[in-house]
Amino acid sequence: MLNSVQLCSPSLMSMLESIVQHEKAMGKGEYVFQEGDRADFLFIVRSGKVQIGKVTSEGREITFRICKPGDFICEVSLFDEPSSFTVYAKVLEAGVFCIIPKKALEEKLVLQPDLSIEMIKMMNIQHQQSQSKFRDLVLHGKKGALYSTLIRLTNSYGVEHEDGVLINLPLTNQELANFCGMTREVVNRLLRELKKEGKLTMINGRIVIHDLAYLKREIHCENCPIEICNIY
Repeated sequence: MLNSVQLCSPSLMSMLESIVQHEKAMGKGEYVFQEGDRADFLFIVRSGKVQIGKVTSEGREITFRICKPGDFICEVSLFDEPSSFTVYAKVLEAGVFCIIPKKALEEKLVLQPDLSIEMIKMMNIQHQQSQSKFRDLVLHGKKGALYSTLIRLTNSYGVEHEDGVLINLPLTNQELANFCGMTREVVNRLLRELKKEGKLTMINGRIVIHDLAYLKREIHCENCPIEICNIY
């Protein structure tokens, strides 16, 4: 099971560290940035955890991924005029965050084409992650959205368990619903059905998947690479 996906190579991370403007400590519930803020900066998670998400026009919250220490948050368009953030970044676990000016990164990448290519590849992977999530939400309906989210969670936080795979991340049903882009009531009903069918159980607020193959069959899983099929 996947416990870490490190998209930045040591050389790229070293370059990013060299242009950090300053570090900022933030508490749980604070926003690193919000939708509509001017997208002039990028961020490295030094410590803590950050939720990247969006609020729909209907007021529903969708969580795209959770960033952990060492992750690079790049929600800007490089070599383009500054625009606004279309997502938000909210602190889930208090930590320290490094702030990198967009202009400083662009200047470095112009001088180091090898790292520029690596940056493009990394941003492309993040784009594919978002696209695959939207695909599941649109093509497979509510059940498929939940099943694909559970599969991503096993890839990101799964550990071997005597009865299957334990998702070693405590989640409320509302938090799980946010990952799926649906209401808590719908997630509650679908989870009850999976429990009744013996496909999963709950242990101390954590989900144990007993039949991962069943979830994959139900959504016609394409077995995307781990770097795509995760929630990091």
